[in-house]
Formats: sequence, C-alpha cells, structure tokens
Amino acid sequence: MDGVTSPAEPTGSTTPVTDTPPPTITTVAELRASGHRYRTVKQELRENLVRRLRSGEPSMPGMVGLQDTVIPEVERAVLAGHDFVLLGERGQGKTRLMRTLVGLLDEWTPVIDGSELNEHPFHPISVGSRARSAELGDELPVGWLHRDHRYAEKLATPDTSVGDLIGDVDPTKIAEGRHLGDPETVHYGLLPRGNRGIFGINELPDLAERIQVGLFNVLEERDIQIRGYALRLPLDLLVVASANPEDYTNRGRIITPLKDRFGAEIRTHYPTDTDADVDLVRQEAQLVAVVPEHLLRVIARLTHELRGSTSIDQRSGVSARFSIAASEAVAAAALRRGALVGEDDPVARIGDLAPALTTLRGKLEFEMGEEGREDEVLEHLLRMATAGVFRELTRGVDLSGLTERFADDLIVETGTLVPGRQLLDQIGTVRGLSALLDAAGINEDSVTPGQVAAAVEFALEGLYLSRRLSKESAGGNTIYGS
Repeated sequence: MDGVTSPAEPTGSTTPVTDTPPPTITTVAELRASGHRYRTVKQELRENLVRRLRSGEPSMPGMVGLQDTVIPEVERAVLAGHDFVLLGERGQGKTRLMRTLVGLLDEWTPVIDGSELNEHPFHPISVGSRARSAELGDELPVGWLHRDHRYAEKLATPDTSVGDLIGDVDPTKIAEGRHLGDPETVHYGLLPRGNRGIFGINELPDLAERIQVGLFNVLEERDIQIRGYALRLPLDLLVVASANPEDYTNRGRIITPLKDRFGAEIRTHYPTDTDADVDLVRQEAQLVAVVPEHLLRVIARLTHELRGSTSIDQRSGVSARFSIAASEAVAAAALRRGALVGEDDPVARIGDLAPALTTLRGKLEFEMGEEGREDEVLEHLLRMATAGVFRELTRGVDLSGLTERFADDLIVETGTLVPGRQLLDQIGTVRGLSALLDAAGINEDSVTPGQVAAAVEFALEGLYLSRRLSKESAGGNTIYGS
C-alpha cells in the first residue's frame, strides 16, 4: 500500500537489527515465573528515557541541530505520556524523529503468539485472544517482538479510507458463517495493528474529516467503530503525527476536537547554523568521492541563503535534503571526472557545484515573480555563499603567494573535466600553500593532488569574488587571470 510502513515491515529493513537474541520463554507460566512486569507502551518509553537521561546517553541520537530546542520538548511529551504533533516545514526531520522514538522501546517485548494485535500475554484485548487465554491458561503460547517491528507509519492522503487506518468487515469471514455483528469478522487496519508500539501519521491534515473523527475516537475513547458497531479495544500505543504549520492551523483542514486530543504541539525547525548543516550532511549523505570541508560549508551556507531569500517560497521551506543531495551531486561529478580523465582519487571542487544546482531546482519552490530567473537566483546565492565561506576560512591567511603567480599574466584554466594535476601544473609552486590547505580543512599528512587542486580552485574563486582576479568562461571551462 502506498505511503504505508506496517509493523511487519519496519522502516529501513525487514530484518531487525538485534543486539541480543530473543528470550527463550514460550508460555505465560514461564513469563510469570521470570518476574516479567507488564507496562504500557507509554510507561515503557518513560522508564527507558529516564534511564538514558540519568546515564548521560543521547535520548534521540542522530537528530542534528535540535538537541537544545526540539528534543527537550519531545522528551517532556514522552515523560508526560502525551500523544503529540510535530509541526514544521518539509525536510526538518519530523519523520526521522518519529522513527528515532523506536529506540526508546525495550529491545524485545512478549506478545501472545499468533495475535493480530501484538497483545501482551498478561493483557489480551481482543475477543479471540481473551478466549484463548481462558482456554489455555498457563500454557498460552508467548512470542517475542523486536522493537523494530513495533513502529507503524502512514502517509495521510485524501483517499485514505477507514479500512486502511482502522479496519473493515472481512467478507470472507462472513462467508464462513459468522454473523455481521461478530467482532471476529473485522479485518483490522494499521492503527489497531500498531498496538503495543508507536504509530506515526505524516501530513495529518490531509486526512478526510470522517477519518479524523475515527482517529479522534481512538485517541479519546480507545475504541474503534466499524460499519455501525463499536469494538471496545483498549489499544496501547503512542500516536505521533506530523503536519505543515500552515495546514494544521488553517480552518477546515483539521477538526478542532482532534487537535485538542493531542497532548503537545511541538515546532520543529531547520538547523540554525552551518556547522549543524555540515554535521547533518556528514551523517546522511552517501558520498561516492571525497568532498572537502570547505565545499561542505559552501553547500551549507547556500542552503541557509536559500532559506532567507525572498525569491524562494518560504512556506514550502528548503529541505535538509537539498544540502544532502547537493553534496552527493558534487561527489558524483568528481567521480565522473575521475572516470573520464583517469584520476584514481577524485575530489570534488567548487566548480562542480554550479552545474549540479540545475538538477536540484525541483527541491525548491520559487516565488511567482521569479519565473524564468531561477538559474540567475541560484547563481547569485551561490556566489554569496562562496564569498562568505571564503572570507570566513581565509581570514588572517596570507594569499599573496597565490596572487603573485598572476603578476606575469598567468592564465589558469579549470573545469569539470580538468584533472587536479593539470590544474596544479598550471599554478606551479605557490608560497604559503600550507596555510591555504589548513584553512580549507585539508590535513597535510594525508594530502592528495586532488585535495590540493580543490583548495586552490576554491581560493581562485574566492579571489575572483573579492575582485582580486578576473574570470571568464570559455568552452565550458573557467579561466582565471590577473
């Protein structure tokens, strides 16, 4: 089903990442004898979060740039046992945050073996499981569910049905001879099947109002209504939703009683500084070639420039995926250059970024008045970002050794298919090069020609933007001169 991650299909992999094997307990009698204590999901999350906080471990690892703002609010909501809504523009890590909560669950939890609703052996809730428990007593079979299988996720869409989310009558069970009012005729939807776990709903306001009413019943009464009759199911789960703030507050997109049933509304945000954006790219990007520190900082600064630009529709936001994709694109450009010109250790350079931006326009929403000027806007903001990072990194660095090389009408030609060694051969020996490499974040102990070329090209572009060199384009390449 589109937009669905079921409990049986956890995000990222269908194979749970286990630290320890499941317990060998197989019956209720053995479970009781082991001293196991039944806890609700919210009690389990609370106790495990308190344990992490006391030990000094990060409560939600991997959430870059949110540690001092969003994470404390989420921690308070979890400790209070509240269902909550994450409000923020696209690419602010809302879904990632929901999925990270799974790490606060116990690694393994006991369930009634064969239960559709992952019911706890001490707390059966469906008619069938209660009947099995009464019949088998201490011999009720126990299975073990890994925490990776205790997360269900639904992307809300206008065509989401009651059957998808809550459940519907199963005609095959009616055909078997059961009458319509029999609770055993129900085929449960995603929400009941998320029992004993965490259920995430992305883009909550996109649910039709009648579906929101059904969700309201689950949050408030913990029952589900299907085809005119109610099943009293005391579901045990944490519900976390995400929404765009504009949609969530817009009258008519979400029913007020549903908003009131969430215990907390938490605003997310983009990383507030370039360091956090760089850390995020390092964590998330799959880079196929070396991307130097200075280039990552240019990409992070460009992303911040886009988020502050009046030419970009800020209601849609500029996703963190933009900087991740840009980093991956320049790495791919370096790998392509290496394959075509025979570089064994290709390194991305500042000249690789401008061509890559044309493929990233789909991640941006421009204001209507900028139609036809999209490339011009991106080029302008890229120049601003590059100049800003150049000033920041080379402050106090003597670049006269590089500019002196152009005193005798030196011309340096570079481009997306110019090998690093060819660029360096044109430059020759440069006084003070080690200071430039250090400013660009390149370790001289393990430096390669590609890394030196990347630092030199960055310096040439910075000198051009600070009006200390000229620059021309010719045949797809760039020529720097005095």
